[in-house]
Amino acid sequence: ARGEILEKSDPYALSWEQNKQAASLVSTTWYEWNDKEWMDNRWKKNSLQAPLSVYEMHLGSWVREGNAPDRFLNYRDIAGKLIPYIMEMGFTHVEFMPVMEYPYDPSWGYQITGFYAATSRFGSPQDLMYLIDELHKNGIGVILDWVPSHFPGDANGLHRFDGSYLYEHEDPRKGFHPDWKSYIFNYGRNEVKSFLISNAMFWLDRYHADGLRVDAVTSMLHLDYSRNEGEWEPNIYGGNVNLEAKTFLQEFNTAVYKEFGDNILTLAEESSDFPMLTKPVHEGGLGFGMKWMMGWMHDTLDYFKEDPINRSYHHDRLTFATVYAFHENFILPLSHDEVVYGKHSLIYKMPGNEWQKFANLRALYLFMYTFSGTKLLFMGGEFGQTSEWNVNQSLDWHLLEFAPHQGMKQFVADLNTVYRSQPSLYQKAFDASGFEWIDAGDRENSVVVYWRKGFDAWDDTVVVLNLTPVVREHFRIGLPYAGEWEVLLNSDDLTYFGSGIHQLLIHSEHLHWMNQVQSAQVHLPPLGGYILKRKRAVKEVNPIKQGERIPV
Repeated sequence: ARGEILEKSDPYALSWEQNKQAASLVSTTWYEWNDKEWMDNRWKKNSLQAPLSVYEMHLGSWVREGNAPDRFLNYRDIAGKLIPYIMEMGFTHVEFMPVMEYPYDPSWGYQITGFYAATSRFGSPQDLMYLIDELHKNGIGVILDWVPSHFPGDANGLHRFDGSYLYEHEDPRKGFHPDWKSYIFNYGRNEVKSFLISNAMFWLDRYHADGLRVDAVTSMLHLDYSRNEGEWEPNIYGGNVNLEAKTFLQEFNTAVYKEFGDNILTLAEESSDFPMLTKPVHEGGLGFGMKWMMGWMHDTLDYFKEDPINRSYHHDRLTFATVYAFHENFILPLSHDEVVYGKHSLIYKMPGNEWQKFANLRALYLFMYTFSGTKLLFMGGEFGQTSEWNVNQSLDWHLLEFAPHQGMKQFVADLNTVYRSQPSLYQKAFDASGFEWIDAGDRENSVVVYWRKGFDAWDDTVVVLNLTPVVREHFRIGLPYAGEWEVLLNSDDLTYFGSGIHQLLIHSEHLHWMNQVQSAQVHLPPLGGYILKRKRAVKEVNPIKQGERIPV
């Protein structure tokens, strides 16, 4: 075009070289899969009424070769280490940060040049298929990060592919991303939409991915994203919504769910409270399966960062999320974005001395896993990684030589076990009837009590959290049912580096408390809490507020 000679990599290439030339390689996606049992039944694991606990990870920095820390492991080598670890920890799914080809390691994979190529950093397409195959054979789902929001300006990539603005908008107000210095797809071109939707289909089909987490949806939907007045052009109605991007996302979700049905999930990273992201397209929604609950994440982290002596002044940050928790199908994310760029690791966000930091983080995880919505935790958080995530090195696995980190790892594993085994914690994750505050107003003591409900009242659980370092003896809480209640999980157990304050059984009394007809005195641990469940052996006595759910 215009007399220029352009050297471009094939946008549809299945494999690329790992060098500055980034030549396209002749490759295939043939692979003899052995995951039929998983594929036939994965709809059960991806159901909105199933537990979803996602381990978000970056393949290049989860673990490196021990004697060569600058060298990446192959996809197949990762499989040998990752699968037993995920099974031990009890996560239902892994989420891989982008595995599509990208030129720049510090981009973490989010500036993709080879949309159809598995990055050759870690091996061949078949090596990645092997990793996914082995995860499936062991009952673990795989979600891939997918980036249809922008692409970098590398000379061999999509930017000005034929000398013209082919994939991106010519107008920089729509075609250039000021934050990332990258280029935005032209969602008004059918050819571009076809390229992207076909790409989504490709990863779900050829690589047996169980879901796609769509990155930077907020930037796609807003014409004024990261732009000042005069730097963006309103849509035909005078608003700031990118109508072409909205239509593209609707068409994307319609296409993948039509092809794969309930076997797959699409998840949106979106932070602007854009309406109806997880509502069906035929109702005017965008059609996503789930959406990241960014408001919950920010409020919860802000609350837990506070010194406990000040938490009574910030109590609403802990409870406010229930105002909007059921407007969308939310997943609660503690993602990579929260442990980089000076934000500190999760453990170092917590106030207090070493013991208090670990107790606070266990309490945060207990709150996260028992609140409405599904769960996502970034690698390293499960054992209390102390340093921020560094894409250029392995996680600090040596920390597991120390008791606090051993305890944190065991706690997260046990928390996953309880979460997966208790229907009340997942069956109604997106339904307001599955969550009820028993006491959300005790800001003076920084104690919250809430009731999680399943389809069967015998599965119901009650959660009580004490978010100060003060031990609260004989603290009375309301209970929805009479009988004996057992402690399913105590975040203060000695096993977890807790102080060891515990109760095995709690006996209810017919004493009205916190708007419940039953109550009990409990011994609340410092900076910790319990998950309680009624024992089936006890005869049912007048459950309240759930007359239609009286167990038989």
